[in-house]
Amino acid sequence: MSSADFDDGRRAGPRQWAGLVVLVLPAMLLFMMLTILFLAIPQLATELRPTSTQTLWIIDIYGFLMAGLLVTMGTLGDRIGHRRLLIAGAAVFAVVSLIAANTSDPALMIGWRAVLGLAAATQMPATLGLIFATFADPRQRGIAVGIWSGGISVGTGLGPVIGGALLEAFSWRAAFLVAVPVMAVVAIGAPLLLPNPRNPVAGRLDLFSVLLSLATLLPIVYGVKELARPDSLLPALAGIVLGLAFAAWFLVRQLRLPEPLLDVRLFANRAVSGALGVFLLSATALGGIYLLFTQYLQLVEGLSPLRAGLWVLPGAALLVVVSTLSPVLVRRIRPGNLIAAGLAVQVIGYLMLTQVHVAGGLPLLVAGFMVLYPAVAPSMALTTNLVVGSVPPEKAGAASGLATTCSDLGISLGIAVIGSIGAVVYRAQVATSLPGGLPPEAAAAGRDSLDGAVSAARGLPDDVAAAVLAPAREAFAGGLNVAAVVAAVIAAAAAILALRRLRHLPPTG
Repeated sequence: MSSADFDDGRRAGPRQWAGLVVLVLPAMLLFMMLTILFLAIPQLATELRPTSTQTLWIIDIYGFLMAGLLVTMGTLGDRIGHRRLLIAGAAVFAVVSLIAANTSDPALMIGWRAVLGLAAATQMPATLGLIFATFADPRQRGIAVGIWSGGISVGTGLGPVIGGALLEAFSWRAAFLVAVPVMAVVAIGAPLLLPNPRNPVAGRLDLFSVLLSLATLLPIVYGVKELARPDSLLPALAGIVLGLAFAAWFLVRQLRLPEPLLDVRLFANRAVSGALGVFLLSATALGGIYLLFTQYLQLVEGLSPLRAGLWVLPGAALLVVVSTLSPVLVRRIRPGNLIAAGLAVQVIGYLMLTQVHVAGGLPLLVAGFMVLYPAVAPSMALTTNLVVGSVPPEKAGAASGLATTCSDLGISLGIAVIGSIGAVVYRAQVATSLPGGLPPEAAAAGRDSLDGAVSAARGLPDDVAAAVLAPAREAFAGGLNVAAVVAAVIAAAAAILALRRLRHLPPTG
């Protein structure tokens, strides 16, 4: 099938809309995989016995590799064809998901999650690029992009719900196996329904810039995670400094290259830098709190994975509703004001979480999440169009890649930064409150994390187990409270940034 069949200006027909299904499915799944393990952590921790740092790596190495390689894979797709890259990524994702589902070593699990992040990075730019190649009519293209964005919202929101249902029926391994049939549909449907556009003048892929981007990201992430460990201050600071040095090198190289991997000059555009900065901050605040929220449901309230997932559902449903309404509201309301209002509501939700305690905390926890989670929708729904609409058409691909990068990079940063803050507070509070006389291994597990304390308590007498779990749960709630304060500050900063950098943009109507 020739890409010319899709580029002659005709309105899309049934084949093109069927192709959109093939593009929305991986976008939904790939963002679902950012959050699907949230409810699997207690089961996974029991079987694999990772440290708290390894647990954080298992959760968010996927998002960091995905974010770090999105621009690279977008450039590669321009050269070899987005459809070809989509099919290759789907095949790798399916095979590695099967392998990860049968892995029992935490270090290997981190490695396989990293490969899944790489495979996800090959597909995300391809899905958006193929939408632009498939839908020539601007109005239909707008509808298609809106459906694609909605799929991402649904995937992010329903990840814990679907994960909870799978855990209830099977085990944490099913969270990986669910990807296999979806990727099979992509690999089979893509060559039948989608074009394979290529840019004959696509820029050369600068592999050294790719290495510099990863050398920037991973040491900083390592440093942030190690800050949560009391005996790792110097290595943590060294990692952060090293990452920042590579970041400076990367930026200087991009400014000098005639065909940069990342056109950093786009950030000189006030709307682009403002929208990306707001979305990065908003997603960062949400990412860590989302993880702590799902852990509280299982480890503090003792809910099953399915029941915990169902408590996520009301907030996820509201997120989809607000995501759908935001493009309509922005026809009459300035986008900067609408996004800032959503962030102000987020701040209220985070402040509600600062008051959650172990005794009777579930209603306030769920109410706070239902307030804050849908409030991220305006920035999530409007960022891509704001960014792409603010740059020349020839830079639209790079701009859309930046918008997608900010989304999963922000969620992963939130897990790393805010999750680490929660871990630090937990360890500080629990260190002096565990009962004496515990077996050394159980005491070490309880001091490290709440899931460690829960696992250790299973092998102890009932009265001793209760004496371990009570202070551990109180310490976890304290970590959630402090993390929510940090998230509220980040969301407030994002609201101020939206008002300052986006207030000049008029309503789209």
